[in-house]
Amino acid sequence: MTSAREQALQGLFLCLQSGVIGPEVLRSEILPTAIPNAGILILRDGDLGSPEITLSPVRYHFEHRAEIEVIVQDKDAPARDLLIDSILAQIAAAVLGDQTLSGAVDFAHLGSPEFMDEGIEGAPALKAAVVPITLEYSTSNPLT
Repeated sequence: MTSAREQALQGLFLCLQSGVIGPEVLRSEILPTAIPNAGILILRDGDLGSPEITLSPVRYHFEHRAEIEVIVQDKDAPARDLLIDSILAQIAAAVLGDQTLSGAVDFAHLGSPEFMDEGIEGAPALKAAVVPITLEYSTSNPLT
């Protein structure tokens, strides 16, 4: 049986795969040495945090904070900005269009992205954004 944690992450991963067109969508992978022209999106499992607990029956209510890393590469700064903006808009549309992730969570909500620019000697620069996403769900067992 799949844990509630894994169901939530799989629901988000499937939402991103079907709702974000262009960039490669990965989960828990290391950053590849080459970034595809359309960019790359990596879902990180993140932090479950401490659950709220209710009794009778015992339920654990998680606000699991996962992260979506978006990385693009281009020699032209405006092109990098437009590409990352397009990907972020697609992520927002996908998640806001199905905030239960097809029933995998009670509610999913996005946080504000944190941006980073990284110059690479002899190669086009990278632009990245880390988008926090909170996955709210409950379970009767904190390990499943």
